[in-house]
Amino acid sequence: MRTLLQIFALASIAVTLRAGTILGSVHAEANPELSDSGKSGKYDSRKFKFVEKIDYSELKDFIVFIDQPVTNAPSFSTNTVQIITQRDAVFRPGVLPVMVGTTVEWPNKDDIFHNVFSMSESNPFDLGLYKDPEVKKVQFQNPGRVDVFCSIHSQMNCVLLVLQNPFFASTGKSRRYRIENVPPGTYKLKAWHHRLPAQMKEIVVPASGEVRVDFTLGVKGLPKY
Repeated sequence: MRTLLQIFALASIAVTLRAGTILGSVHAEANPELSDSGKSGKYDSRKFKFVEKIDYSELKDFIVFIDQPVTNAPSFSTNTVQIITQRDAVFRPGVLPVMVGTTVEWPNKDDIFHNVFSMSESNPFDLGLYKDPEVKKVQFQNPGRVDVFCSIHSQMNCVLLVLQNPFFASTGKSRRYRIENVPPGTYKLKAWHHRLPAQMKEIVVPASGEVRVDFTLGVKGLPKY
């Protein structure tokens, strides 16, 4: 005869086995109206010679995630730790997705002081001045975008995206993503980049197997003033 604990374990395994995978790719495209803007020669002039122009084909670090509560998933831990290092007056990594409840540590590996802070509505904080070996940390309790800066060095910034469930993935340089062990159901899947409007698609995840969802992001279709 099976014990109650064994029954619960088998039930948990059964739930886990009933899960699908979401995969695909994300890339960005420039607004077609601006595609010829660099051919006039003005970017070669002395005035605009050092102006940085975005190459949309080179954008990376897209984040794809299920943008809604997932109530039929096995319980998952929110007590995790991630690290964003300050080195050479740069936050590394510059973009980081985390789940609500995650603690982020902010080691300063430079021989100068930094002051890490955010004025985000969802998770404001100010760590004050510090450097190695002291390590400050923040636990992120609310979902949303968190823009982080150093109050001393204006070029230092990074972005965290705090999410409500663990079903997310970052594309990195490959611009491909894969989200595994997703319970079957209908979901709102969102592709996000910190410099572009997000895109949402409704998808159906099967009890087993894969569903492919590709995204193309860009600045288009916005209201004109």
